[in-house]
Amino acid sequence: MKNLILGDLFFFLVCRLLFIQRGLSEAPSFENQEVEANFPPRGWNSYDAFSWIISEEEFLQNAEVVSQRLLSHGYQYVVVDFLWFRKKVKGSSIYAGGFDVIDEFGRMVPDPERWPSSKGGNGFVEVAKKVHSKGLKFGIHVMRGISKQAVKANTPILDVNKGSAYEESGQQWRAKDIGMMNRPCGWMREGFMSVNTKTGAGKAFLRSLYQQYADWGVDFVKHDCVFGDDLDVDEISTVSEILKRLDHRIVYSLSPGTSATPAMAKQVSSLVNMYRVTADDWDRWDHVAAHFDVSRDFAAANMTGAVGLGGKSWPDLDMLPLGWLTDPGVNEGPHRRCNLNLDEQRTQFPFITETKKDLKRSASYFSRVLQNLKELNPLKIANPQVIRSWSANGRTGELYLAFFNLNSQETMITVRVSSLGLLNSLPVKNSTAASSACTYNEVWSRKEFGILKVTVSANIAPHGCALFVIDCKSFRRLSQ
Repeated sequence: MKNLILGDLFFFLVCRLLFIQRGLSEAPSFENQEVEANFPPRGWNSYDAFSWIISEEEFLQNAEVVSQRLLSHGYQYVVVDFLWFRKKVKGSSIYAGGFDVIDEFGRMVPDPERWPSSKGGNGFVEVAKKVHSKGLKFGIHVMRGISKQAVKANTPILDVNKGSAYEESGQQWRAKDIGMMNRPCGWMREGFMSVNTKTGAGKAFLRSLYQQYADWGVDFVKHDCVFGDDLDVDEISTVSEILKRLDHRIVYSLSPGTSATPAMAKQVSSLVNMYRVTADDWDRWDHVAAHFDVSRDFAAANMTGAVGLGGKSWPDLDMLPLGWLTDPGVNEGPHRRCNLNLDEQRTQFPFITETKKDLKRSASYFSRVLQNLKELNPLKIANPQVIRSWSANGRTGELYLAFFNLNSQETMITVRVSSLGLLNSLPVKNSTAASSACTYNEVWSRKEFGILKVTVSANIAPHGCALFVIDCKSFRRLSQ
């Protein structure tokens, strides 16, 4: 298999690797530890390219490419998406029950046929070590609550503080005591259900899960079927509290985001670091276009970079389905290219930064542009149904302006510079004088336009965009 990045660029953050201790009761607080998610996280996820069937060899090959080509541009996380514990055998699929590998305490463990280093109870320890040796962070996808398979088997619950089965009030608690059959995962009803977090046993089970992830060296968890239409504030709150008490820092992300609203996000944003605000994003233009209103609403609600678990939290527009992809719901790996045309792919890259995801593509020029974004401001332009835009202040004094053509026809967009407020940060009251000392260029075409004049214009292809960089450094030097 070729060492290629196979779809699914997305966003994670920086974690510190710490030695993991078994006990939770004496774990340090966040106060003296590294702040999480100061910037939106970036990385690579296996789902859009491999569905659920990725193997250890394939995952590590892609991790190597991320390390060699994207780490220097801010991509730090590589994440195994869902069903890493499911056996890849006849009859097995996304929705089939009874094919999962669980331990004696009802916890998911990697399928040893696909993840051979997990044999002997090693879990993801060896995979995490190899990922860390490449300078990267390691993440996994997990489901809500407990598996139906564990409940049927009525497995005991591990008490991590004692290292044995959980007991309370003279009773040894088991999976059937905490599994809530009336609250199955909405999109995987035969797979998982909520646990009763009102009980000590329910909390003990979740604690045993996340302690195991920490012991494996996991740095990022994508917790699925707990947000959007599947909102489970009780489980989110319980997991958040457990993560606070771990010695090993784990970034906490929620999924999916179907029907998510700013009001819903405000219930959990302080408990997590990321939360999905859309359904699964695939390589379809209607998926890209729908994100404009979503990002506008969450930005207006001041949800980007809000207080989160041990740091900040960020709305998540899902992954970028670029490169070699698979299809949703199949038992098949990468077999086709992205269906978005080049203009649509270009639109998705800078647009996604509208929610401050700070996306950077591997091409060094565009990486430098978006790495410097400091503050994004949605702009109001006539006919917002087909034309959108944002402006931004750069970290080194440059200014940014982006136009997006949601129309199916080529469109000329012309805007008066004075109406945008882009030059308000310059130390001069006369915007005409200020603009005469500024030059600008367009990122995708790499075209240099020279001196900034009264208007900025761009003839934009259907579903395309233009991203301008305005350099007023010469004016700043003259004014000093």
